[in-house]
Amino acid sequence: MMAKFFRALGDPARLRLLEFLLHEEHSVGECVTHIGLSQGRVSSHLACLSDCGYVQLRRQGRFAYYRVTDPRVAELVLLARSLAADNAAALAACMRITAPNA
Repeated sequence: MMAKFFRALGDPARLRLLEFLLHEEHSVGECVTHIGLSQGRVSSHLACLSDCGYVQLRRQGRFAYYRVTDPRVAELVLLARSLAADNAAALAACMRITAPNA
């Protein structure tokens, strides 16, 4: 279960979306503009984040809005960012894990 928990965070696009949603709610259209992917791809990533419990969906008419509701998600993202910064050289040199496409 833990591996699946982290696997949801293993995609760069999902991480960028999650960071975008940390401080306020955004519509799918705003997420598309921010991340620069197609609406279908962004919706798919948001659905994954929602299914895994990282974000919450709110519908208003025909629009969908997403936000992070659990403050532990923000703590997790900030901790990961800090750890990655502290270990940037080692992470860059790591040849065992390749970066997926955004």
